[in-house]
Amino acid sequence: MRQLFAPGADAILRLALLTGILGIITLLVIAGFVSESNYVTTVGVAPAQPVPFSHKHHSGELGIDCRYCHQQVEVQATAGIPPMYTCMTCHSQIWTGSEMLAPVRASLANNTALHWTRVNRLPDYVYFNHSIHIDKNIGCSTCHGAMDQMQLTTRAQAFTMAFCLNCHRNPENFIRTKEQIWNMEWTPPSNQATQGADLVKQYHIRGPAQLTDCSICHR
Repeated sequence: MRQLFAPGADAILRLALLTGILGIITLLVIAGFVSESNYVTTVGVAPAQPVPFSHKHHSGELGIDCRYCHQQVEVQATAGIPPMYTCMTCHSQIWTGSEMLAPVRASLANNTALHWTRVNRLPDYVYFNHSIHIDKNIGCSTCHGAMDQMQLTTRAQAFTMAFCLNCHRNPENFIRTKEQIWNMEWTPPSNQATQGADLVKQYHIRGPAQLTDCSICHR
């Protein structure tokens, strides 16, 4: 009888299957790296804006408090974008003829909003409230990085689910004293383990079982 397959066909088939499996695994690994890369997450990337606003200059060098511009961060879900009259409280007196600030002056004069490119964005299926995090002593820099050192605003974190869960499972590692909430240079002190645990109790922060419940972030 004639053989349907050559003697080495079985080995070739095994090699082809192994190559295919390795190829799929390689593609999945590459896709994982790409999905977490700065190219996809835009971490560290400063998008074009109508005005090249510098947090480093305003917050870091001039010492302007975050809440002067983000006035609703302590009471509402969003931090808020300052209206142009907030900018013009200063810039009606200084840099009044700056070409760079022409869009700000025009916005106020024409009563039209500047269209900023959003830097920090969560998926629509994720609920986040700034006010509760501020109320529970989670500082700005924990999520947004050292804003006072950013010449142009960039995203400091990818805001993956793992990033949020890390804090919700271990809030004692990130909670601060009240006076440190707005400190962009804050780092956990040597006694953070005990201080953090005490602050968690003091501010009645829920336990990990509740903080990691799906309904906390997905409503």
